[in-house]
Amino acid sequence: MAKRKNQQNKQDEPLLRVIPLGGLGEIGRNMMVLEANERIIIVDCGLMFPTHDMHGIDIIIPDSQYVMDRLDKVEAVFLTHGHEDHIGALSYFVREGLTAPIYATSLTRGLVEVKLSEAKVLKDVELHTVTEESKVETGPFTVEFFHTCHSFPDSVGLSIMTPIGRVIHTSDYRFDPTPVDNKPTDTEKLQRWGDEGVMLFMGDSTNAEQEERTPSERKVGVMLDEVFAKAQGRVLLSTFASNIGRVQQIITAARKHNRRVGVVGRSMVNNVRIAIKLGYLDITQDELLTTDEMEQLPAREVVVVATGSQGEPTSAMVRMSVGDHRQITLREGDTVVLSAAPIPGNEELFNRTVDNLFRQGVEVLYHRNGDVHVSGHGGRGDYRHMLELLRPRFVIPVHGEYRHLVLHAQLAEQTGVKPEDIFVLDDGEVVEFGHFDGSEEITARRGESLSMTQVFVDGLGIGDVGNVVLRDRRHLSNDGFIVCIVVLDEFDGNVLYGPEIVSRGFVYMRENEDLIERAEQAVLKVLKKKSKKMPVSVLENKVRDALGSFTAREMGRRPMIMPMVMEV
Repeated sequence: MAKRKNQQNKQDEPLLRVIPLGGLGEIGRNMMVLEANERIIIVDCGLMFPTHDMHGIDIIIPDSQYVMDRLDKVEAVFLTHGHEDHIGALSYFVREGLTAPIYATSLTRGLVEVKLSEAKVLKDVELHTVTEESKVETGPFTVEFFHTCHSFPDSVGLSIMTPIGRVIHTSDYRFDPTPVDNKPTDTEKLQRWGDEGVMLFMGDSTNAEQEERTPSERKVGVMLDEVFAKAQGRVLLSTFASNIGRVQQIITAARKHNRRVGVVGRSMVNNVRIAIKLGYLDITQDELLTTDEMEQLPAREVVVVATGSQGEPTSAMVRMSVGDHRQITLREGDTVVLSAAPIPGNEELFNRTVDNLFRQGVEVLYHRNGDVHVSGHGGRGDYRHMLELLRPRFVIPVHGEYRHLVLHAQLAEQTGVKPEDIFVLDDGEVVEFGHFDGSEEITARRGESLSMTQVFVDGLGIGDVGNVVLRDRRHLSNDGFIVCIVVLDEFDGNVLYGPEIVSRGFVYMRENEDLIERAEQAVLKVLKKKSKKMPVSVLENKVRDALGSFTAREMGRRPMIMPMVMEV
């Protein structure tokens, strides 16, 4: 009986666990864990930018606690490409103790080295360069690569042989028949693997709402040619700093129209320098304009490529839009092109930047009034084609907000995948694969979910700002705060000082002295009613309640109230 029970327990153990730590139900923060035979590989370690209501937050990174508790089991980290939402969190995890070998293509590795060097942890990791022809065997996993067409020239997807069979992780991709680098997504490999059999497919879902296929990147090249031909003054373009392919398009168009190119913005300057060094840009460092030349050369000879396509507050283009850039000043006759669409949730910052650019009196082109951008992600037509090539047994949609995952799942069902073999997940929800219940075939089930949280990076602090702190910041931003100071005699409880009220962000005190005085009187009533033995903490709560009722009644506002009652 005991022997049969042990056999049953062994059959019930998963052969593979898939654990998303980021990138599901959201745009960005991509991080996927695969676990087999108690060994782990990680696919991507990305960040996400904060929404407008996350006051003071710089970036958001995945909750990596599951990995940090199992660092000795991590075999390797595989990076699909060099966009921030795929590599931006890596330096934080290395700082926390992640030392597993990191595999990346050449340009991605170059960008990662800069990030790790800036974080002073480059010496703590082992970096390996791979190509689409590489094969990496590590623990129970064998990883191969296939080139994908994306807005990053060195982008790859992964084919991972596991104990259950082949797993395909596409990362970001589209099927562009005429890419600017003449390297389309490798359909030959995908077709071959589909013929051999794909057990699990994890595919990008970002553009699942877009019915048609994403158009070719060459469409942007046509736009650039038209803009450069028409512009009478300088042309200033903003795009993602890691969109090296777009930068090359700009360089090509500039040469055609006898213009020279300069770059501004720290991340853009760094990425262009690395891309030139590694041969991904057809230009030399000496050919780039200096900031002085960008301002002094004849306007018809100048092109400026800048950071800030998402309206990031400290970026070069945003500073130019408010006349606050130290080196570049926008002037009448300039044409500004925002060559990117706003990331979902970032529309407010983007629109504010567009408005400010119009206020500067320049001509502005953006995704609403020109063909200035082509998405690096495929549409439903691309996703359908990928599913038809691979014909997977199981599907987990990844990389997208929840509606994108559901729409991708529906598409998978339309192409023949059984509904019970499709898993729409949130971060932390686990899927296990194995011979469960004695089945000879591989079956899948939902495992025990992890407890997940968003990890906020605020300045040098990582994870020390949580939802409670964010709630307080929203409270302060909406209604301000009031501090009420009272000093009591510790022996008889008499008021020695106060109550004194100090306010910020609630009302302008100099113009509301009467209101402040009446608030202090409301506190005095509480102090007169207190007993001599009333603990300070209880009295502070009564002061808070009294001021809260007063401000709600008098002003209809609920500021944060901080009573400070001291005994001396």
